[in-house]
Amino acid sequence: MRILVTNDDGIDSVGLHVLARAMRPYGEVVVAAPDQEYSGAGAAIGALHIIQPEVQKRTIEGIDTSWAITGPPALCVFFSRLGVYGEPFDLVVSGINPGANVGRAVYHSGTVGAAVTARNGGVSGIAVSQAVTGFGAEGQGWDDALKGQQWDSAATVAQRVVEGWIADRPKEAVVINVNVPNCAVADMKGWRRTDVGHIVPVSMATADLEAKEGHEGAFYVRMNYGSLIQMPSDTDGGAVENGEVAITYLGRFNDVPEQGSDAMDSALTDLVGAASTLHS
Repeated sequence: MRILVTNDDGIDSVGLHVLARAMRPYGEVVVAAPDQEYSGAGAAIGALHIIQPEVQKRTIEGIDTSWAITGPPALCVFFSRLGVYGEPFDLVVSGINPGANVGRAVYHSGTVGAAVTARNGGVSGIAVSQAVTGFGAEGQGWDDALKGQQWDSAATVAQRVVEGWIADRPKEAVVINVNVPNCAVADMKGWRRTDVGHIVPVSMATADLEAKEGHEGAFYVRMNYGSLIQMPSDTDGGAVENGEVAITYLGRFNDVPEQGSDAMDSALTDLVGAASTLHS
């Protein structure tokens, strides 16, 4: 069993190191993570002709092989498919992300994007995120908020998920999004299979332009958080808010029935001819 561990917070992230060491009982662990912060990168691999990615060896205590990549987490996983880190991998585990990746955040999360990229290559991906107590609600600074992060709790939950995946491997590659409350395992209130919510517990509410002194016509964008929102308990965000572990299997993008597009259909028919295939 070869396991690739990555993240979107960079090679120096404590959560990454804790997760990588937690994966050692299950096989050969290789870390390949961005050389800097790439939160919000989603499944982007970057403009390769511009970033001209490099791979550099790094040292992480307890891990035999670690690489820092000058690109986003999806690129780290993409390179694994090309054999950059040696033999093929059986599983990709991404995290531990400080901050839950729930609701709309799953579309933009680099943590989740790495797992999605793994599945695109036929390898299962497990994304592991942990709530950050008070972040965005109490105005804590990011460094102050992370001082209370109970990484080992999320790592222990990740171990159980990986053990289950190994014991009963699915026939096709899957993406499992794991969100864990920030508390001791003994204080967790169970776990729940959840839907992806349509909102997140705390979202960006407004954005203001602030003039950049000495640069006429240039502005900083100052983004502001909205109020804390109570999530429905059957959603990923609601479960985590209630102290539960949220387990969500993320599907692929698929076509959906037409939604009021008759005018577009007619315009295309006028331009290029009748549609060759009609959806039922």
